[in-house]
Amino acid sequence: MNNAHPLPWTVDEILKASGGELLCGDPTLGFEKVGIDSRNISPKDLFVAIVGDVHDGHRFANDVVNQCVGGLVVAKDKTGELPISEWQTREIVCITVSDTLRALGDLAAFHRSRNDVAVVAITGSNGKTTTRQMTAEVVAKKFSTLSTIGNYNNQIGVPLTLLRLAPEHAWAVVELGTNHPGEIARLAQICSPDIGVITNIGPAHLEGLGSLDGVMREKGQLIDHLKTGGRAVLNADDRRVSMIADRTEKDVLLFGLAKNAAIRATAVQEKVGGISFSLDLPRESLTVDLKVHGQFMVINALAAAAVGHLLELSAAEIKSGLETFKPAWGRMNIFQTANGIHIIDDTYNANPDSMQAAITTLNALRANNRSVFVAGDMLELGDRTESLHKQVGAWVGVANIDKMMVTGEFSNAVISGAVDAKMNRDDIFTGSRDEILDALKDSLRPGDWVLIKGSRGARMDTIVEGLKEWAGVEKGMSAED
Repeated sequence: MNNAHPLPWTVDEILKASGGELLCGDPTLGFEKVGIDSRNISPKDLFVAIVGDVHDGHRFANDVVNQCVGGLVVAKDKTGELPISEWQTREIVCITVSDTLRALGDLAAFHRSRNDVAVVAITGSNGKTTTRQMTAEVVAKKFSTLSTIGNYNNQIGVPLTLLRLAPEHAWAVVELGTNHPGEIARLAQICSPDIGVITNIGPAHLEGLGSLDGVMREKGQLIDHLKTGGRAVLNADDRRVSMIADRTEKDVLLFGLAKNAAIRATAVQEKVGGISFSLDLPRESLTVDLKVHGQFMVINALAAAAVGHLLELSAAEIKSGLETFKPAWGRMNIFQTANGIHIIDDTYNANPDSMQAAITTLNALRANNRSVFVAGDMLELGDRTESLHKQVGAWVGVANIDKMMVTGEFSNAVISGAVDAKMNRDDIFTGSRDEILDALKDSLRPGDWVLIKGSRGARMDTIVEGLKEWAGVEKGMSAED
């Protein structure tokens, strides 16, 4: 909600929440909001100087003071680099903490606790952003709802989302991401979820989490840290998520295609404008028509429906929320060019499970037309990087994809897997992104379906934009309907 007005902050509340020390300034001063971006800070905001991977907020601390900001939270070990005596003269509120990132999370946790709001937290190896968006659409059909912006799902993004909470909000739907052990536990501690959703557990972020069991342990921390009386919404189709369901003492609601799921989908069908299925709730069934492609999207929708069911929304309200959903940029966005070529943009991110789902979706959508799969590197896979890229190639080989184009450091592994799976080497092209774009321009013809996918760092979106510019986009079949 753009018109929401968060509760103001007093210095005492900031000190209580952060465990900080008032170094200087007027203790009666109040602040409207908490911010970390010196470019978008307002005079009545409190600036928290975060030390990030690229920027250190302490470098901009004096700039925000000169922008008339009256208060800052800084790290104790950085005070020697700051003009504290000048700030004392100007009566600037300066609060010191041992760790500004942790303080940001503590401020968010305090703010969450002082708002009369309940929280849905969503995590998983795949689909958490889409599930979060779908869930927010469903919940908003009945309640005033705050949701994560973009992919604000880490120890900076989650607090920034919660700090936007205002008295008019009844629910918040947040997304929790992780790439190292302990992060989900910390994020759950900050947001104190009433409902925890796990979409699936797969080989993502193995570099930091080590193994699939490591991913399971990390994601399972969400359920372990639910509030007293909290509910777990878990994927019955995923073996490791089912293991979490079996061991937890929390109340569990299962979703999926499996017969033991309370929230199920049957009669799943790919259609021209998206995918439809029968949503089977405990006491009612009805047809849902999603404006997005890919059978994996049905699982995301079932998770959102399960949350809606727990919140006692009607079946019609759940259906309306799901059918309102449109995918974010780079997530199965389909564009049809003026000459009848279909471009599937799934470039936002990639891991092995989402690669396999993309290949399956390409095969389902292309019908009897030619198909081209364009693959970039998958990142953060650790010791299994080579073998998992080879597995992607094998999936392409057995799926009877007509052409494959590969770029990146691990393209040889993808090619090896495809050739081992009997794909003709003449149907495989490898090169830079620019070379692949040129090859596509030379070879694509009306009726072809081309899917482009890779991790965000692989920058495969540049190929999509180049194709769209070259061919002229007639219609966005999912994101722009």
